[in-house]
Amino acid sequence: MGRFITFEGSEGSGKSTQIGLAEDWLKRRGLAVIATAEPGGTPLGRKIREILLNRGASPIGAEAELLLFAAARAQHVRETILPALRAGQWVLCDRFADATLAYQGSGRGLDAAFIGTLNAFSAGSLVPDLTLLFDLPVEVGLVRARQRAAGRGPETAEDRFEQEDSEFHRRVRAGYLALAAAETARFRIIDAAADVETVHAAVGRCLEALAGPSPAGGRRAP
Repeated sequence: MGRFITFEGSEGSGKSTQIGLAEDWLKRRGLAVIATAEPGGTPLGRKIREILLNRGASPIGAEAELLLFAAARAQHVRETILPALRAGQWVLCDRFADATLAYQGSGRGLDAAFIGTLNAFSAGSLVPDLTLLFDLPVEVGLVRARQRAAGRGPETAEDRFEQEDSEFHRRVRAGYLALAAAETARFRIIDAAADVETVHAAVGRCLEALAGPSPAGGRRAP
């Protein structure tokens, strides 16, 4: 089996950038790796992503939102993640079940126990080997996220969650930090307010701890 690493964090935390850098870092070490994202990772997941993340005329209720994420995850795990892990690949995933607890649980106020049960069902009880939580102040993250979305048309910008008020995002951040405090063996908190290279160096140290020392002549973590 390969390794399953999830990248979590609120809006503007730089997860997507860091996944790309981490993928390159692991490939330079000779490891087979794929990068994927939730919702997404499959044709069905990408269709659900369009519904969930893009602004549209029709509102989505919290309960429907939760179930759509679960449906996308169920397909993602079975079609993409598990086959890759069984083939010995490392899987880097931009958000996974912890995001549902943080956003729909802490953010939306839905029942955490039910979400936990739904997460286990939709993920087939798959748990990441390592979760990197990119943490930064809400205001900083929202400025970054809205600057990123500004260059896209309103119909295609994946910014539906960014339209939520600051209090919603504070609840999400608090939810993430509570999850990390409850599972210290799995989570590593990364200061996402730092510059890209500093954050990448921190990610590299976490990956090296999981992957082991570099092979002779190989490139070590930055």
